Amino acid sequence: MKKAVILLSGGIDSSTTFAIARSEGYECYALTFDYGQRHYRELESARRVADALDARRHLVIGFDLREIGGSALTGELDVPKQDAGDATRSSIPVTYVPARNTIFLSFALSWAEVLGAGDIFIGANAVDYSGYPDCRPEYLKAFEEMANLATRVSVEGTTRFRVLAPLLHMTKGEIIRRGAELGFDYALTWSCYDPTPEGRPCLRCDSCRFREKGFSEAGVEDPLLLGAAGETRP
Repeated sequence: MKKAVILLSGGIDSSTTFAIARSEGYECYALTFDYGQRHYRELESARRVADALDARRHLVIGFDLREIGGSALTGELDVPKQDAGDATRSSIPVTYVPARNTIFLSFALSWAEVLGAGDIFIGANAVDYSGYPDCRPEYLKAFEEMANLATRVSVEGTTRFRVLAPLLHMTKGEIIRRGAELGFDYALTWSCYDPTPEGRPCLRCDSCRFREKGFSEAGVEDPLLLGAAGETRP
């Protein structure tokens, strides 16, 4: 069985990506990061998703990006909230974590080389997203090229790495419909960047708004809103 490393945050995109990889016959190795993020609740969702989708192994790697800061998700900046209107942005928001996908993909590449897995899946999206530069197709292509220059197995010609982003050109509604077709339960996922003190989604941050937009477009009720509990990192 072919192996793949799946970057899994516990959100809609990474979870749907995992479900797609599994449906394509991969033996899936899920990789999650505890990096000091404000929305600590997503780690529990990642564990639930990995279990539900039968990950061959679920590895959670910890390091503290709060020491670097530079983001509302890892520092003292407020998470932007919207009161009305579409969840769209024309500039890079303060929830961007500096070089996050480069850090995550580097860990994934290291593990993939050890596992003998040529494929790395990431839930990057260039349609309904917050404007993060490390979700663009040209970035993913550049990382893939780097991966095949920087690893022993690629230099020796035994493995050629691919960075696969099956959701890259899909809307959030299309992503949710695809996951539903695969039978995935979105009640397992978490999106909110800034949960309420009661542990519920704030419904106003960018991530909540994109989630709301996606379920509305898909014509599906968000099961998470029927009863969700969360926590923020102390």
